[in-house]
Amino acid sequence: MWFDEVESIAELFRGYLPYYLVIALPIFIIISPANPVAASHEFPVYRMQQYDLHGVPHGCRSAPINIEARALNTWSSARHCVIAKIQDLTIEQFRDVAEKAGALIVVLPSDLTALSIEDRQNILELEDLMMEQEVSIPVYFTHWNPSMDDVLSDLSTTTTSTPQPAQGSALENLMQSVSANGYQIVVNSHQAHARTDVAVANIQGKLSGQGMEDKLPTVAIVAHYDSYGVAPELAFGADSNGSGVAVLIELARIFSQLYNSQRTHAQFNLMFLLAGAGKLNYQGTKKWLEDQIDSIDGSPLQNAHFVICLDTLSTSKNIYIHYSKPPKEGTTTAKFLHELTEAAKELYPGVNVELIHKKINLAEKKMAWEHERLSMKRIAGFTVSSLESHQDYARSTILDKTADIETIAQKASVLSEALARYIYNLSSEDVFTENLKIDETAIEGVMDFLVAQPRAAQVLATKQNPLVTSLQNILSRYLKDVKVSYLIPDKRDPDFAFYDVTKANVNVYSVKPAVFDLFLTFAIVVYLGITYVCIQHFNIFYGLMAHIAVPAKSKVQ
Repeated sequence: MWFDEVESIAELFRGYLPYYLVIALPIFIIISPANPVAASHEFPVYRMQQYDLHGVPHGCRSAPINIEARALNTWSSARHCVIAKIQDLTIEQFRDVAEKAGALIVVLPSDLTALSIEDRQNILELEDLMMEQEVSIPVYFTHWNPSMDDVLSDLSTTTTSTPQPAQGSALENLMQSVSANGYQIVVNSHQAHARTDVAVANIQGKLSGQGMEDKLPTVAIVAHYDSYGVAPELAFGADSNGSGVAVLIELARIFSQLYNSQRTHAQFNLMFLLAGAGKLNYQGTKKWLEDQIDSIDGSPLQNAHFVICLDTLSTSKNIYIHYSKPPKEGTTTAKFLHELTEAAKELYPGVNVELIHKKINLAEKKMAWEHERLSMKRIAGFTVSSLESHQDYARSTILDKTADIETIAQKASVLSEALARYIYNLSSEDVFTENLKIDETAIEGVMDFLVAQPRAAQVLATKQNPLVTSLQNILSRYLKDVKVSYLIPDKRDPDFAFYDVTKANVNVYSVKPAVFDLFLTFAIVVYLGITYVCIQHFNIFYGLMAHIAVPAKSKVQ
């Protein structure tokens, strides 16, 4: 009897189930609010700076993430990863997130060059704060895209954990909580570790003067080639210090042509240095000075009249000369600065040249300018810049992606004219002929090459780095004895330390909130209860089903 009843029920469903599976089920999936394609997203993300300088930690100290996502105005605990647009993130909010949240993902505009003046200033101030402190939570940056915008929109409309004023009935609020979409943020990276393969490159070359090299006076031109920003993989450094590198290469090109001719071969040695880790207290310059001064064979730098440091040259038309010790009247430095001022007046009357004196403060964590390394070794030096203050945010930002080529060319023209007047002992005349003028096209080509890749010290601190090799090849076209030397931090007491995991991929999974699990559990319990009741009273259930199905069966016949 039992088996006959089961067979009859199976016969009832046998006619309808295939149609349901083929037609009804796909329809329900299509109209369902849960989109399987949009259930998971993957984005490239770039981790915030992490390094140690003189034993002091900087940047975020963690990398992996696996927690629930929340918007900037809806998160509440360390179990939440905050996702926010950088324009909406204030300094106070960042401090609160860094102290209490579990992680932070900052969404950058797709075009960083199209920001308003107010947004740009707010971002610069936020960057400065973020880089000057230690942050325990993982902090990543990513660029805006439509999928990320959808995630932000969903998060901003999700019911918060903080009680809100009631809108609608309790049932409507309950259904909204159940149907709301949440997101799980996963960054599958290992915990960041201190790197053991760090090798900071210095690229140096020279143009030997006519005569006995070790007896001739020397002028050195120095520029650091690395950049700095809140995230190493986003630090392109067009102005700081791509402009300094471009001017140094252009000066090497022009004076190499002069030194290749017997008639214009000056009795001065010219040394050129592209230094690494400039943004980290000029570690590359420090190593270069130690090698030159402690050299057994002697170095032309020991007979240097002065050293010209180039740093951030396109922010303004003006030229600011920064020095630590005022040059005395009649010294070589004073004579060159006079030539520099006169050349600027004659070539570009609207350009103002200003001398700025700042004493070295050994109590400061970071050195202000590169020439301070020279002053500490009692070598005359100064920094040429378009910035009036070393605290200008333009020196360390991910917004530094473009530079004014015309302004860079003007700075190169003034420097080349002043340097030529000094080493050839000329005055008040245009030294260069038309074919030796500054080439804006060449400067633009160098700048395009430099800005095409991030140049943070962490990214470049490996041996045989492609960018370092390319810079070496460029200098080799114009200079003699071009070589690369490496600074490797001491393993026991390093001056600086870099960490891995500078970039990763984040997976954003669409999930339901915890209340949905409770709701689903309740629904399963109800379903099992109904099933249990049906089994216990099977004869009643069978009679009901037969009563419903038999008329339909008779109609078909």
